[in-house]
Order: sequence, then structure tokens, then C-alpha cells
Amino acid sequence: MEYMENRELSWLKFNKRVLEEASDPVNPLLERLSFSAIYQSNLDEFFMVRVGSLTDEEKNDGKKKDSKTDMTPSQQLDAVFTAVRRLQPMVEDTYRKTMGELAEYGFEQVSFETATQEEQTFLELYFKREIKPFISGIVVNDALPFPFLKNKELYAAVQLGSKKGVSIGIVPVHHDHSERMIPLGEGGKRFILEEDVVLQFAHLMFKNYKVLDRAIIRVTRNADIMVSGGGSDFRDRMEELVVKRTKLAPVRLEVSDEFSREALDYICKKLRIKNVRVFTSRIPLDLSYLYALQELSDDKKLHYINRSPRVPSVLSETKSVFSQVRSKDILLSYPFESMNLSFIRLLQESANDPKVTSIKITLYRLARNSKVIDALCTAAEKGKEVLVMIELRARFDEANNIEWSKILQQAGVKVIYGPKDYKAHSKLLLITRKAQGGGFDYVTQIGTGNYNEKTSAIYTDLMLLTADREIAADAENVFNALQNGIFVENTNKLLVAPLCLRDPVLEMMDGQIELARSGGHGYIAAKVNSLSDKVIINKLVEASQAGVKVELVVRGICCLIAGVEGYTENITVRSIVGRFLEHSRIFIFGKDGEEQKIYIGSADYMTRNTIRRVEVAAPVEDEKLKKRIRDMFRILMSDNVKAREMLSDGTYVHVERRDGEEPLNSQEYFYDEAYRRLEEKKNRQERMRKNREKGAAKKTASGKAKKRTSRKKTS
Repeated sequence: MEYMENRELSWLKFNKRVLEEASDPVNPLLERLSFSAIYQSNLDEFFMVRVGSLTDEEKNDGKKKDSKTDMTPSQQLDAVFTAVRRLQPMVEDTYRKTMGELAEYGFEQVSFETATQEEQTFLELYFKREIKPFISGIVVNDALPFPFLKNKELYAAVQLGSKKGVSIGIVPVHHDHSERMIPLGEGGKRFILEEDVVLQFAHLMFKNYKVLDRAIIRVTRNADIMVSGGGSDFRDRMEELVVKRTKLAPVRLEVSDEFSREALDYICKKLRIKNVRVFTSRIPLDLSYLYALQELSDDKKLHYINRSPRVPSVLSETKSVFSQVRSKDILLSYPFESMNLSFIRLLQESANDPKVTSIKITLYRLARNSKVIDALCTAAEKGKEVLVMIELRARFDEANNIEWSKILQQAGVKVIYGPKDYKAHSKLLLITRKAQGGGFDYVTQIGTGNYNEKTSAIYTDLMLLTADREIAADAENVFNALQNGIFVENTNKLLVAPLCLRDPVLEMMDGQIELARSGGHGYIAAKVNSLSDKVIINKLVEASQAGVKVELVVRGICCLIAGVEGYTENITVRSIVGRFLEHSRIFIFGKDGEEQKIYIGSADYMTRNTIRRVEVAAPVEDEKLKKRIRDMFRILMSDNVKAREMLSDGTYVHVERRDGEEPLNSQEYFYDEAYRRLEEKKNRQERMRKNREKGAAKKTASGKAKKRTSRKKTS
């Protein structure tokens, strides 16, 4: 279809936008390097999950086609590999340019060839004393087995002289005591990478052989694992699967620079990987060390302006969060407002409140030293009913969540794992408290992001806190369904996938289509991480054809192409990639006014979210909060610094500023707004304090005057 884009190719376009941030002069130099590392980390995960999945499909059902673009798994893989190779020169040029500019600030990554004679002597001694005793070289030929190469680990591969056939030497680069960046001066800013040293002296590991060629190699393995939920042994099966993942088949082989074709073919044969999956890079194969460079300089020009989450201006620090939510709905915005001083505070207060009877929550990803877990354990130890639905299948967090589930159970928490074959991705909390005079009060929290204090400082997310009883009843039904391994079939106010989210969304879109067809001004807007649900895409196309104005902010995958004549000319798609990861999900139906409906929630417009997971979205009904979200969306659509707009050919270009238009970076704007709101609150409090003091002084003065008058009358 003319207005459809392949999911994998769309994702690669997103990662290209990340890479563009690595060369954007608006970003400080060390922050640019971080984007290079993020690009590579993203690509690693893409190969492990998406390429892994396509590889499995190619083997199992090679004729199955992508429903949007009619491509077979093989065709998609070929397109992916071609797109990745085309980006590689940009990856290398960006990295080299940034490292070159950092030389002005004393940063220099040295190769063995560019090291001084004195440094080369030091490095040889360093290899012999600090590296060689902890690693071992393995010779491989047709008579000797090929070693297991760990996922994403670096190895030195050398071709050894052999009278018969091919012989390869494999040397692991890292060990438990290794230091990736070996400092050579300038406080560590002048350094050489450990793999360069191992590669240089690899011949010392094979003294009885002549080394013909050498290179660093890195294998990426399939990580696309899935197990059905349910059963008393579910956690045990997940633990086994996490171990199994480390040994899944390779899906990519990376090689540093040029390497002997004969040796490379031999390695591919042993790994059972096709040559088309071999990728050459002339920069380090693992860029994760670039984050460490951030710590080597406190020069403000090299870093973003220091920002820290603010105390939410809507919250009083003297009243409990629960009581404040009972008075009015509260909307929190991260990372601009502090999770610790809002949500964590609510949990901690509830854990210690003797009137709180139960806490129920869904957990997907958590911080390493999670205060959420601490509060839940405290609540259980104090005798409250605590129910935790923890998703053990959260990709790459399986092992962490398995351990958290054990800790929670030891504290007396009731732990459940959700329905079979469906991940629970919702961000939902329900707190029940005894009310004064009998009965119960409820606070329900619905969010767009995880209960993770670390990511809440770098992801943009929204969180709604409400005492609405209908929403609380819906939340209770969600938790009851999760306990029983079934799905919610009817709701009062919440949208709950897999059965009660997509259809209501489509109905609200239909309402805007009917409005436009009857001569009104239909409007649909959404901010999501990804858009790939074909049913929703087709409905948006129908809306566009009916004259509905559609505005979409889609950070990553967007399988809908905007601006295609006859289909999507009334649709605008923007993507914002900046300092913080755009993660909030907002659904808007209708122009400003009483009929407008606004929701926030955990679901993207992807089939996996709308009908294959347990997701929750909540209506924002308070008019002040609705206005705040409308204003936020308007700022996002006005961003002319970090926003890119999709063209009708599916490419993205930076939004250009009009003549005289001021730069607007939406993320910086929201941080400025959080600072301003808090400052205004402090100023109000200070004025009130001074007024109270003046009032007290007047009262005191008046009292003294009355006493003097009274004494005079008496005398």
C-alpha cells in the first residue's frame, strides 16, 4: 500500500535519527558521543530481537509476508542488512569527527601505531603482566572444536599458518579484572582500548604458530525468547529460558576492518552464519565505553546544562499525597517533576499509614535499588494486603524481575505473573484506605512509564493520580482478572487491552470522522512511541480522507506514511529525538471544548499493545489537567529544534524555523516550566508568610494599643 512502511525499515529510520543527534552541533561534544553509543546499543537489541524473530520466521515459514508491505522474511532481512550497511559510513565519520573535536579538550584515543615508543614498551609489559595471565588462546581447526563465543563479547581472531586446511586462534579480550580503557595520560583522557592491546600481542598466545592476519570479532545472538505464563513452575521455566538465551544462534558477526577472506569464511562456517550477516566496522565494535568519557571532564561546554527533577508544584509538602489526591486529580510529568517526591512518597506514606488496607500494583521494569520494592515490602510486613503483578517476561529484565519476585514473596507479598501468553505492560496502582466515618477511599494511579526511579529521570512520562471511584472499580477489576488469568470485558472509564482498548479508540475516531463528514472540524491527535497497528492505521487513513485533521507525534516506528495524496494528506507525523527519551502516550479526540476526550496510558498504537497485552489508559477529565495536556501537545507540535517531520516519501527532515521564529526545544521548555512553577509556588508561599507575619504584628500592635487605652481609662 502506498501509505504503509515496513516496520523494521521504519525502526532503522528512527535509529538514524538517533545517530543524527551524534553529529548535531546543538549537542555538547560528550553528549554527541553518548548518542553514538545509544545508536549502537539500539542496533544490538534490534538484531537480537527483531532480526532474531525474522530469522526464526524465515526458517519456520519463509513464505509468510508482512501484512503492510507484502515482504517475506527473507526480503525484509535483505532490506535490513542493506540499510544497516548504508548507515555504517555515517556511523564511522560521526565517531571520528567527534573524537577529533574532543582533542582540543585533551581527549585522545590512541592506537598501538600512534602510541609513542615509550607507551608501546609500557603496553607490551602491561599485556604480559595484567592481561595475558588471565586469558588463554584457543586453536581451532577441523580437528579441534570451535569455542562458544558469548553474545556481544569481544574476541581477537587470528589466522594461523597451517600446512593443512585453515587454523584459527581465538582470544577473549576481557576478563574479570580487565580495564577496557587503559589510561596513558591526561587523567585518563589519553587512552588505548584493551582490545587493541590484545590484538597487537595476540601472537604471544600462539608461540608455535605464525600469525598471518588478525582482527577483533563480535557475535550478536538471537534473543527472541517467549514462554507461556501460568503454572506454579512458571518462574522456574523463565529462569531456564534466560540461561538458554545466552546460547541461541548467532544472527550477526562483526569484524574490525579487513580480515582474511579465507579465515572469515571458516569462522562463518563454524558459527553457521551466512556471509551476508557479516558487518565490517573501522571503529571500535563496542562503543559502550563512550559513556565513561563523561566522567573524565567537568568542562561545562562538553555537557548538557545540569537539570534535576523538581518538586511537583501541585503537591503540598505538609499534607499526605493521598489526602491531596482525594481533593483533586493530580497530573505528574517526568523527568521534569520528581518521582521520588511524588509517587514514591505516596507509596511510602501508604506503607506506613495504619488506615491503608491494601496496595495493588503492576510492575514491568524497576530500578536496581528500587524504592518501590522497599515500600511494598514494608507495607506487607506491616500487615497490609499487598498484591504485585510482576511481569517476568519483560525483555532483558527477566532475571531482575525473577529476583524481585523472590524478595517480594519473602516479605509476605502476594505475587502473581499475569495471564498466559499475554504480557501485562500496564502501569497501574490501586490503594485502598479506611475512610473516616466508615467505608473506604481509593487512589488509583495510571501511568505511561515504568515505576523506575532511574529511567524517570531520563524518560518523558505522565502519571495521573485520581480518587475517582469508577476508575478505582475498573482498576479493581483489572487486578481481579490478572489474578484469575482472564481479561476485563467491560469497563466504566478505563481503556483496558486486550478486549477494551482498541475498539473504544476506533469508536472515538469514528466520532471525529462523522463530525467532519457533517461539516464540523474533526480532530485526532496522539503521542506514542510506535504506530504499527494496521487496523488503527486504516482508520486514521479513513479519517484523513474524511477531512479530519490528524496530528501524530511518533518517536520510533511509524508504519503510516503521512502526506500521501488521496490517503494521508491531512495527517502530520513528527518525531522528537532529544536529550530525554520521549515515552509518554497521549490520545486526543476532538478539538478543545466540552466534547474533547483525552487519555494517557501505557499502550502504543501497535498490535502487540492494543490486542496482545494487558494495557491500561485513563481519561483525563479535570479541565485544568486537560488544558495542561493540550498545551503540552501544542508545544510538542511547535518544537523546531529536536523535531523532525515525515515527508510523503517516508523520509524525515528537521522542522525548519520560520523567519524571526525563536528556537523552541520542547524538552527544555518543559524543564523551564517545572522550574518556573516551583519558583512561583515558593514566591506565593513567601508572600503568604509575610502577610501572616504582618497580620500577626498588626494584631499584636492592636492588642497593645487596647491595653494602653484600658489602663488610661482605669487610672
